Parts: sequence; C-alpha cells; structure tokens
Amino acid sequence: MYGFEEHIAANKTKTFFVALAFIALMAVLGWAAGYLLVGGISEGATTPEEIAQEAAAQTILGGFISGIFVILALIGTGVSYWFSDQIISKMVNARPANPGVYIEKYFIDTVEGLVLACGLPAIPKAYIIDSPALNAFATGRDPQHSLIAVTTGLLEQLDRQELEGVIAHEMSHIYNRDILLMGVAAVLVGGISMFSHFMLRLLFWGGGGDRRDSKGGGCGVIGLVVALVFLILAPIFANLLNMLLSRKREFLADATAVQLTRNPEGLMSALNKISNSPEKMPFVEKELSALFIDHPQKHKPTRGFWANALSTHPPVEDRVQALKYM
Repeated sequence: MYGFEEHIAANKTKTFFVALAFIALMAVLGWAAGYLLVGGISEGATTPEEIAQEAAAQTILGGFISGIFVILALIGTGVSYWFSDQIISKMVNARPANPGVYIEKYFIDTVEGLVLACGLPAIPKAYIIDSPALNAFATGRDPQHSLIAVTTGLLEQLDRQELEGVIAHEMSHIYNRDILLMGVAAVLVGGISMFSHFMLRLLFWGGGGDRRDSKGGGCGVIGLVVALVFLILAPIFANLLNMLLSRKREFLADATAVQLTRNPEGLMSALNKISNSPEKMPFVEKELSALFIDHPQKHKPTRGFWANALSTHPPVEDRVQALKYM
C-alpha cells in the first residue's frame, strides 16, 4: 500500500539501532555512576602498591556497576518492545472505549472503518483519555498489538471529518511502524531519566564522594567531573534523540492520513483546532510527548535550527501548508 514498504523496513532497522544506542548510553551511565560512587582513593591507602591495588579494585567494581546497568537496559528494551502499549496507556491513564457511549462507539467504528481502508491485519484497540485537552496518540509493537487513544475533549470538539483525519493520522503511525520505534524510544528515555535522577539524588544525599582525596591526582579529578557531567547530561541526550526521531514522522503520517481519507481539509481543520486549544495534559510525562499528535504541554515549536532540533513536533503551519498541496 502507498509504496511505504521501504519506510516500514527502515523503521524496523532504526528501532534495532535505537535500542543499541540506548543500551550503550546506559553502559556509560553505569560507568559514570560507578565512578562517582566508588572512585577515588581512601585515606588508608598510603603506599604506591596499596593505591594501585585499591584503584584496580574500584575499576572492577565500577565495571560491575556498569554491567548491571547494561543488563537493566536489555531488560528495559525487551519490556518496552513487548509491553509498550500497556505501559504507556497506564502512564497516561487511558481506558478502553465504552461501546455503550454513543460518541465512544463512533470512535470505535471509525477505527474499524479505517482499518478496512488501509488493510491492516488487525484492528487497533480504541482507548479514551479523560481530559478536556485535544490530543491523540498511537502505540504498540505492531498492528496486532497496538492501540489508538484520543481524549474526551477531542471527541467532543471535533466534527466527524476532523475526527476521522486525526484517527487516520494515528492509524498511519501504526501502518508505518512508527509506533514500534517511538514506543521503544519513549520507554527507554524514561528509564534513563529515572536512573540519572536516582543516582544524582543518591550522590546528593551522601552516597558518594566522602572517600575521595587527592591521591588520584589530576586525572582522578577530571574523571569525577566527566562522570558527574555525563550523569546530568544523559537524560538530555536521550530526550534529544527522542525528539529527532519524531519530527519527520508527523509529516509522513499526515500524508498517509490524507491518502486514507481522501480529505485533507478534515485533518487541516483538526490540526488548527488542536493547535489553538489552550488545554494542557500536565499528567503526561515529557518523555511521552513525541507520541502525541500535539505536544501535551502545548510547547509551541518555533523557527530556527535549534528550535527545530529541540522540538518534538513541527510547526502546525508547516504541516497545514504541506497538506494544502496534496
């Protein structure tokens, strides 16, 4: 369908390398944590032999801690692959759509109708987020294990053509296998942020640093500074990677949605309504923002190189302009 087979294959490959990148990042994060916790030479070591022996022991211990982080990263990668839909839906308090409620039944029917249009091998689960904000997202590892979630505000404020455009956009993420890449990235970014914050708090409250003195020399001091800086910057690097992965996929999902609905005006109108809505979703973690059709905290993307690099979503004006030429 639509000649996107190469894009789908590329997304699967990128998912593999993204997982490797996060595992490597966790390994270095483990080294930094281990160095800060056990680095330095104790006051009891006085002779060169004692200093060398203690340094070697601490290197082994630091490597052991780094290894633990790698194992945790591998476990996190597996969990995010198999259970990203369940994890993310719980993180945003999403619930299954109720077919007994008319507007939610219409949402379910629209999802089923678009599945027939695009030829997915399975029907994504329809979920609801009880929020006045106008937003939606899709997640899962493949069409057989996927879901599309929309807010109650979106269901209440968009007309049928606009709602169909938004659901088609999210359906496109499923068809293009964007959900696999973005779901794995979101869960792993959250894990790196959690570990970084935990280690920094542990160090702040006295978990390390009381054994270090000047015996390590200038290299020891430099190592401590590098380790601390990396511990602080690791979640920032992870979030930047997450942002870079999401931007181009929004344009492609918009284009695929129009091919599904044959109605660019519906999605264009929906994007304008969503962008102009002031309602935020404060309960959504920033690591998940790239999954949504609009930033949950209403961070408006601006122009310029750095603005583009630091934004999870392209400007709505650019997306609408692109849709006008379809």
